[in-house]
Amino acid sequence: MSNTTTITKDIHGKPYKRALLVLVLVIGSFCTVLNATLLATAFPAIMQSFDVDTATVQWLTTGFMLVTGVMIPVSAWLINTFSSRFIYLLAMTVFLIGTTLCFIAPSFNYLLVGRLVQGFGVGITMPLLQTIMLTIFPPEQRGAAMGTVGLVIGLAPALGPTLSGFIVDTWTWRDLFGMIIPICVVVLILAFFFMKSVIPHKEQKIDIWSIITSTIGFGSLLYGTSSAGNKGWTNPYVLAFIIVGVIFVALFSHRQLQMSDPFLDISVFKYREFRLASVLSAISNLAMVGAEMILPLYIQTIRGESAFHSGLMLLPGALVVGFMSPITGRLFDRYGAKMLAITGMTLLSLATVPFLFLTPHTSIVLIIGFYMIRMFGIGMVMMTVTTSGMNVLPLDKLPHGTAVNNTFRQVLSSIGTAILISILTTVTTNHLPAKSLLKTTPLAYKQLATDAVLNGYKAAFLMSILFALCSLTLAFFLKKGNIIRKLPVGGAAK
Repeated sequence: MSNTTTITKDIHGKPYKRALLVLVLVIGSFCTVLNATLLATAFPAIMQSFDVDTATVQWLTTGFMLVTGVMIPVSAWLINTFSSRFIYLLAMTVFLIGTTLCFIAPSFNYLLVGRLVQGFGVGITMPLLQTIMLTIFPPEQRGAAMGTVGLVIGLAPALGPTLSGFIVDTWTWRDLFGMIIPICVVVLILAFFFMKSVIPHKEQKIDIWSIITSTIGFGSLLYGTSSAGNKGWTNPYVLAFIIVGVIFVALFSHRQLQMSDPFLDISVFKYREFRLASVLSAISNLAMVGAEMILPLYIQTIRGESAFHSGLMLLPGALVVGFMSPITGRLFDRYGAKMLAITGMTLLSLATVPFLFLTPHTSIVLIIGFYMIRMFGIGMVMMTVTTSGMNVLPLDKLPHGTAVNNTFRQVLSSIGTAILISILTTVTTNHLPAKSLLKTTPLAYKQLATDAVLNGYKAAFLMSILFALCSLTLAFFLKKGNIIRKLPVGGAAK
């Protein structure tokens, strides 16, 4: 990012060092976002510690994601109403409390409460990070700034499984939380001195009905769609949660459109570039999350590798996203999002094709290589299109834009991932051989069962390609160049 050492002024006219503020934001947000996947390989150890089953332990991830998803729409109101310095210190303090509860948890219930508290903090810090970066940098520098955000959002979750496997194998699952506590303390100390109020805020009355409808709506929708992958789309509970979610999201949306000062301003969708960017960002995130879910299953169930080794195989791809994000950010500032999105989605589509031909003996080197190409393509798309969409919004709509974009991405990714899981499960089940074959010719049964699982993986990757092709088509409708809304940018370096 250029000019990161520039001394700029906060909303009170006091000078501050932007580079130090960005450093605090990035380190803190990296810690919070990392927690989304940090328990990926720790579940067996936690199940053994507290004597709980798989369905119960999954709530450590499900509950965390639900609270995060519910808090994101609320974040726009918080960011608009309170100073960004206060909100950041509050969010990091809440996250630290949740992490400490997880570290010392004497029972599974305490651990779950700690994860839910963590979710409150993450649900605020993620949109706050994007809003601050978009506010303190002028539009022509936002690509590089959001490239740094991409480093956090793309790299941190991808590193989770590998880091989790290494720590659990070397020490204990409690150390996953123990290592974050001192970092959080340092971030809070640094934030106390270097975090400034840089986002203009105003008094906005809290709308209880908006909070109720958004919490029930997005919470039910996220839970229903995330459960659909394993339980099936026709499961009564899944359908009930999805229907309730849709109804309450509709009630929430209707209320926002009627309010003169909406709790979450969904009118940002009237900007064409923002609509396209939201869809492209959500699909690229789905492509990343979907592959991170399916490939480890293949590596562990078909190849017989450990969870740690499966996470290690995905590490090069994660590093590619981290390496590419700042570069693509600078390219965006020069050329805009259109060519980057088209190139990225083309690479994503082509690099997914080889996964349609997976066998039990497919070269690990090829798997890692094509996965890296996929992540290279995703790295070209995710934050560049998000920045493109944000650049067309007026400054006072940025908090709402980031909240809407993050909520939309989380919901669409949840639906898409559920579709991939349900396709994988359905195709595998339909191709499984008859149980009677297990007694008569067990070797033949094993081979046919392996083929059935492979067919499930291939079908899921085929759907991934269709998602990518739809997104590639939409990328052609983006405007050329770096579209910048010609409005004054308060708090940004001129």
